[in-house]
Amino acid sequence: MRTAEITRNTNETRIRAVVNLDGTGKQNLQTGVPFLDHMLDQIVRHGLIDIDIVAEGDLHIDAHHTVEDVGITLGQAVAKAVGNKAGIRRYGHAYVPLDEALSRVVVDFSGRPGLEFHVPFTRAMIGQFDVDLTREFFQGFVNHALVTLHVDNLRGVNAHHQCETVFKAFGRALRMALEVDPRAGGAVPSTKGVL
Repeated sequence: MRTAEITRNTNETRIRAVVNLDGTGKQNLQTGVPFLDHMLDQIVRHGLIDIDIVAEGDLHIDAHHTVEDVGITLGQAVAKAVGNKAGIRRYGHAYVPLDEALSRVVVDFSGRPGLEFHVPFTRAMIGQFDVDLTREFFQGFVNHALVTLHVDNLRGVNAHHQCETVFKAFGRALRMALEVDPRAGGAVPSTKGVL
């Protein structure tokens, strides 16, 4: 199975992440940021990626370092688990609605980090969660998973719904991109022969 474990320790955070790309939706999420745990659960359930993340961060300051570093660590774990990307579909996309909100996420396991993030949140906070941290999570993931990621919230009034549709669509796009393509014969999905 395609699994990986990453530990990241800094002066600001201590994080351990374990992933199984061929999972069934099992999770252990203890980041200290309840809304982040809720969003990570969307990735688990909709991506069928088992994720075990335990984080301790400087939450007495704010959640910024924890959220960003969880994105970094998860990105590193996914990159390690997918390996040389032989046989995967490489590209994934999903549209996900939640009541009035609709988001589209497209991912390419290209080996090149790039983020296009277009989410016009309708308010600055979702409970105690600063919506700016959503982009920080995805930027950390993109930089360390080495993927190109396009995130677009196409409509929405409720910020919670906007954010949740983004994470659900991200999980589904990951699932599609990371699936092993039986027709690929184990080849790396690139004319270069390497990603």
